[in-house]
Amino acid sequence: MSGGSAGPARLSPRLSILILGLSITSSWGNGHATTYRGLMRELVRRGHRVTFLERDLPWYASNRDLPKPPYGTTHIYHSTAQLKRRFVSLVREADLVIVGSFVPEGAEIGEWVTRQARGLTAFYDIDTPVTLAALANGTTDYITPALVRRYDLYLSFTGGPVLDLLQRRYGAPHARPLYCSVDALAYTPRETRTRWDLGYMGTYSRDRQAALERLLCAVARKWPEGRFVVAGPQYPSEIRWPANVERVEHLAPDRHRNFYTAQRFTLNITRSAMVRAGWSPSVRLFEAAACGTPIISDHWTGIETFFTPGREILIARRTTDSTAFLREATEAERRRIGANARTRVLREHTAAHRAAELESYAAELMRRPLSPVLPDDEESRGAVIRDKTVLTIASGLAKP
Repeated sequence: MSGGSAGPARLSPRLSILILGLSITSSWGNGHATTYRGLMRELVRRGHRVTFLERDLPWYASNRDLPKPPYGTTHIYHSTAQLKRRFVSLVREADLVIVGSFVPEGAEIGEWVTRQARGLTAFYDIDTPVTLAALANGTTDYITPALVRRYDLYLSFTGGPVLDLLQRRYGAPHARPLYCSVDALAYTPRETRTRWDLGYMGTYSRDRQAALERLLCAVARKWPEGRFVVAGPQYPSEIRWPANVERVEHLAPDRHRNFYTAQRFTLNITRSAMVRAGWSPSVRLFEAAACGTPIISDHWTGIETFFTPGREILIARRTTDSTAFLREATEAERRRIGANARTRVLREHTAAHRAAELESYAAELMRRPLSPVLPDDEESRGAVIRDKTVLTIASGLAKP
């Protein structure tokens, strides 16, 4: 098992699990692949039979860094019509069918899956705040309000009040968190030459750029002796990077560990929709922490449920915060924060933990009728307060 331990005990019989996801074969500009790879591998290690179905899209087809995943079975299909013809028996025979967010024609596929499946059905939302904003605006093509109610289980990358929102406003029978995770065998500390004082990895996003400018680029301009790096694709050519900021266009997953361990500190920046929702950790947080690299992060509600600020992670809101961490922290403090974060991740956030959580959710539903959980009278008396919270979140997520 990941992390070198026996892993959580299996709670359910061996299951036949079918996953229809965005891509498992290509991680280029696609954070979904890392999640699916770890989850599928750990489910197979726990004795389950897992099949992954991926739509053959030109971008991923030309950038496949894992064309044949070495765990379970992966099939590529070329159209929704072919999917329905070729794989209907897999859908009908599976104990659990999972459809992921951003799957092409995902709403049509979800309608088909929920009609054909004889076992449990689940929607795995790796983009929950984005999905909720699109649902509010009526602009999503991979999930609909009706489908939210039809899936037996709604698995979410975002926890906290959003889970209440999914159940109370959209009628999800069971909404459960299934956060991103880390491969604890692939991401480990490594003694190496330090190349950068602060680094950041992430595909360009306009809503993250202001924070990147504030917490890294502005620091680099004020501290010309410092060494900085930004890795990731799709940054506009008109961006003027400081002279001491190195650019790396793309890093395949097998290079992430070397990237993190070559930094004194690494920077985490969160998408604005995830900040508004809260409780939305990124896989980069867990990867860096598993490597023992101390993290400087922007703030979002719920971050303290994953890492303790000041002990396991450093929170920066302004340029001066980031600068102070880089220039004032002692080596002992730096190493201690990195080690504390690694301990926390290995205890709670590996791919093996996520596989066990998914298994427990399936076992829970298999033991009882698949119907919504209705609040009792005592819970109803507190519903007004909770609904104010979740509806505030919904309003924020719908903002552009």
